[in-house]
Amino acid sequence: MLSRSFAWFLCISLCFLSFHIKNKKGVALKKIVIDAGHGGKDPGCNGKYSREKDITLQIALELGELIKTNLPDIEVTYTRKDDRFIELHDRAGIANRIDADLFISIHVNAGPEQFAGTETYCMGLHKTESNMQVAQRENSSILMEANNQANYDGFDPNKPESYIMFSLYQSANLSNSMILAERIEEEFKTYNQRYSRGVKQAGFLVLWKTTMPAVLVETGFLTHKEEEIYLNSEKGKTHTAYGIYSAIEDYKLLIEAE
Repeated sequence: MLSRSFAWFLCISLCFLSFHIKNKKGVALKKIVIDAGHGGKDPGCNGKYSREKDITLQIALELGELIKTNLPDIEVTYTRKDDRFIELHDRAGIANRIDADLFISIHVNAGPEQFAGTETYCMGLHKTESNMQVAQRENSSILMEANNQANYDGFDPNKPESYIMFSLYQSANLSNSMILAERIEEEFKTYNQRYSRGVKQAGFLVLWKTTMPAVLVETGFLTHKEEEIYLNSEKGKTHTAYGIYSAIEDYKLLIEAE
């Protein structure tokens, strides 16, 4: 049985979420930036025979085409359309410069060979050690950047104490980011029949620099035998792109409802 204090807290939280969504109605989703993680000299994680940077690019391009075909009123911008290295702050900078309404960063996960499933992250302070490890791996791309100390205020992705700065981060876009993230994971479960590891929060630099609702999608584990096969197949890439697209479509209907 719920305690009275917890029940009150839950009621207040639900009311706040409902109020927030209501006040977002009428906001148009006109510009989306799709970020294919890694690229160029940064391969991301590796499987037995494939690289993260190649899979993320293929999914990103397919997602963009789905949006252009089915939601032609939305302007799609890619952070990269080929195999090139883009610094993390520049990826967010592209979205900020065009005043995008949504930022989606696509990645592939890595871990022990038994780990499988999708995860969608929003910006926040990591709650578990596994979330921290994912953020450290993705943030390590900045070590390939020439001016990373200046661009990220001395942030070191390998030092846990560097992540303390995210405890002070309060995003006005967090609730909308969470709404989209939940829909992405739901699509992966229902349409793709994938195992969902859920919606999570962690300190990702590429999300920290954005000024709009933003999510980072881990589309599966390249270190898992079956998932590497799936993500390299045409079916796997198409279904993954469509799952994200369908979530965007639901999100658009929600925020633009009268």
